Amino acid sequence: MLQAITQRFYDLMEQDPAYAELRAMHAPDLTEMRASLPLFLAGWAGGPRDWFEANPGKCMMSAHGGFAINKATAGQWGEAMRRAIDASEVADREIANAMADVLDRMATSMARA
Repeated sequence: MLQAITQRFYDLMEQDPAYAELRAMHAPDLTEMRASLPLFLAGWAGGPRDWFEANPGKCMMSAHGGFAINKATAGQWGEAMRRAIDASEVADREIANAMADVLDRMATSMARA
């Protein structure tokens, strides 16, 4: 499920002009991010901690410290993630909505301006 959500998220970011500013902040090739984000989300959600073991001492805040994240780009990230989650087939929609809410708040907390 996290793999499908991540793929949809990056598809939206690459294809929907509403996320152009967010897309511009990322590398031209999203292959690495498409592989990394589902691992992060799995560990963050209580599953295998592979991402955290491969990135000791890192968290989302430190991993994104060098980016000029503002309210607009944080909002774009949260909206694209919510759309990706909404489009996925999940067993429990209430849990999926709660996950989208928390991830949106995480993105918003990274905004500096």
